[in-house]
Amino acid sequence: MSPSFTPARTCGFLRAAATALALSSVLLATGCDASGVGGGDAKATAAVPAGFPVTVDNCGVRTTYEEPPSRVVTIHQHPAELMLALGLKDRMVGTAFPDSAVLPELKQDFESIPELAEREPSFEKVLDAEPDLVYGGYGSAFAENEGRSRKAFADAGIDTHLNREYCGKKRVTMKDTYDEIRTIGKIFGVPDRADELVAGLRARVDKATTAVEGEPRVPVFVYDSGDKSAFTAGGKSLGTELIRLAGGENVFADLDDVFGDVSWEQVVERKPEVIAIYDYAGAGSVEEKKKHLLSQPALADVPAIRNKRFVVLPLTATLVGIRSAYAVEDLARGLHPESFR
Repeated sequence: MSPSFTPARTCGFLRAAATALALSSVLLATGCDASGVGGGDAKATAAVPAGFPVTVDNCGVRTTYEEPPSRVVTIHQHPAELMLALGLKDRMVGTAFPDSAVLPELKQDFESIPELAEREPSFEKVLDAEPDLVYGGYGSAFAENEGRSRKAFADAGIDTHLNREYCGKKRVTMKDTYDEIRTIGKIFGVPDRADELVAGLRARVDKATTAVEGEPRVPVFVYDSGDKSAFTAGGKSLGTELIRLAGGENVFADLDDVFGDVSWEQVVERKPEVIAIYDYAGAGSVEEKKKHLLSQPALADVPAIRNKRFVVLPLTATLVGIRSAYAVEDLARGLHPESFR
């Protein structure tokens, strides 16, 4: 700044311009006080959003957000739905890998966002969207062997966040869902929205659990996929807790993993009364899965097969995201229909 262009003269000029243009807010941005003395440059006094900076530890990666991200790419459906439920559509510049029908109330917003790929997009495709944050649902969102490691994004100046379900925690519960929502709310500067969303989901779960309170536990077998063996949800999965909350019991809760293979003989031995079919793209339709199960002679005496008792759940509803609360309600209705008449 030259000696003749003093802070006082700067403020006087701005006052005149503000009066002429009815833009008095300009004065605030320049840091001028009532006496006409400059209080520092605009950059130094730029407003910092309330609650920022925010530091988040996520799956071993520590990130400090100086301000809310404004250009986000979500990889996998459940992060996208979570963001939309928080009213963050205007921050989203791309989605990828939709694997089931979107919640009706979010469908229009979801379809208005560019889809980058039917499955995980390439690193270059994500870069083309110029994001400042990539939010992944499964660990494969940041697959190192496909060039999408979190380090690769960091080297490109892009922050990343991975759904906490894939942080290697021993067991996933509904608390993880609520914590994930609150963390995203914190990152985007909308903690009140996050609290409101959590309260609504808790109320939905509480209503379902209250309806089936005192009812006998129904043995449930989760069928994800598989022919020679069954790929099912184990004791570390969120699905096991959803079944418990809905008044059931996962017959493979003793499987020490999120998912795993079991033999059909084991399924027969455990006599499930209901089969929960996980529905998602690329694993055969629900009708194909039912047909396969019903056509197996070895399963003929399994109570769930004999009585054709199936509950269908979108895979996204069994993951850490807003759909899990809906899954509790759907499961409860399927396991204890008499409680909802």
